[in-house]
Amino acid sequence: MALMTNSLILKLEKYDRLSDDEKRALDNAIARVRIVDADEDIIREGDRPTDSSLLLEGFAARYKIVSNGRRQISAIHVAGDFIDLHSFLLKTMDHGVLALTNCRIALVPHATLERITDEYPHLTRLLWLNTLIDGAVHREWLTAMGRLSATAHMAHLICELYLRLKAIGHVEGDTIQLPITQAELGDTLGLSTVHVNRVLQELRKEGLIRFQGDALTILDWERLKKVGEFTSTYLSLQNEDRQP
Repeated sequence: MALMTNSLILKLEKYDRLSDDEKRALDNAIARVRIVDADEDIIREGDRPTDSSLLLEGFAARYKIVSNGRRQISAIHVAGDFIDLHSFLLKTMDHGVLALTNCRIALVPHATLERITDEYPHLTRLLWLNTLIDGAVHREWLTAMGRLSATAHMAHLICELYLRLKAIGHVEGDTIQLPITQAELGDTLGLSTVHVNRVLQELRKEGLIRFQGDALTILDWERLKKVGEFTSTYLSLQNEDRQP
């Protein structure tokens, strides 16, 4: 069964098995698909969307701009991520979401999400769990930014993105495609572009990673995890029974 929501399904099935009916409900929930070019806003702060956006292809980022014009990225999204599922209940967006690359976005009306919560309680729990994991990622990022060195923070981010991309089948061996600029990494880690370059060179010289264009290869997973003080518990990738 080829479904447009395949990446989302792969991710949710890391938490618990979905029935065929639940998979069809997700695919049928899509009202339309739109393309967003790199560096364009998918959603703006202050918007009151009537749909939630599911990222089908590409990379996106949640962000806020402070008074001096500097940007802080607070989340990086990959295919299969509902980038604003929380807007279903929060209504007004308190941050923007930017396309880091060209993105294909599926729009799911909030009215359809309401029907899913009424008719598919198990699927609803998995979507709720998905938003809880978003919160866990934010806690992990806050801890890393506040208490890890720049090198450790970068290593931690690479480990996380590797596992998240692996969960949706976007890994070839030890290599991921990471078409994110050093300036965008700087806005994510709170570093200058020069500092980002220095940190990446340090990880490369230590034999932990290799860059070839957008391809990032992890050369020593265990050492990279150690440098980044990374454990994957917060990603909740273990499959468990979420039935009542």
